[in-house]
Amino acid sequence: MPIVASFWSPLHAWRDPIYIVAGLAGIAAMTLLFVQPLLAGSDLPGLNPAQSARIHRIVGSLLVVMVVTHVAGLWITSPPDVVDALLFASPTPFSAWGVIAMWAVFISALLFVLRRRLKLSPSIWKRVHRGLAVVIVGGTIVHALLIVGTMETVSKGLLNFLIVVVFVRQAYRTNVSRGRRE
Repeated sequence: MPIVASFWSPLHAWRDPIYIVAGLAGIAAMTLLFVQPLLAGSDLPGLNPAQSARIHRIVGSLLVVMVVTHVAGLWITSPPDVVDALLFASPTPFSAWGVIAMWAVFISALLFVLRRRLKLSPSIWKRVHRGLAVVIVGGTIVHALLIVGTMETVSKGLLNFLIVVVFVRQAYRTNVSRGRRE
């Protein structure tokens, strides 16, 4: 819904196609953040836990691709703005939140790839991954809420709300099940 709503934004009128694709990639990344906790909790109907875990990894990879597309498109259209954002020198507060979330996505993906080489135990990996997920979700939501752009306000607010609901629900379920095991 947010992607479709964004297509109708009048702010696209004078934008380059690369900028539009970059923005849509950011919205797609947010949409993937809604699905990730559902997959992590095996909450999607018709999927067993192994299938959910496999799709969670695929969606995580797509999330990295969407973030790279988002940032690369913005880089192509305005390198100085991206440099300012990456250096935390941007006058726009939303930039810092987006950069923090971006690095958390990249660190999470890198740690997933290197977890065996780094000899991270499954319990350590899960704790680190959950911590990074908090940064990703929090940073992305603040980033999106501070931007007045092509993402339509109601659908953006609803998507952010739903992301928080599924994320908090999964975090609660994880803590409750962990408490039962201890």
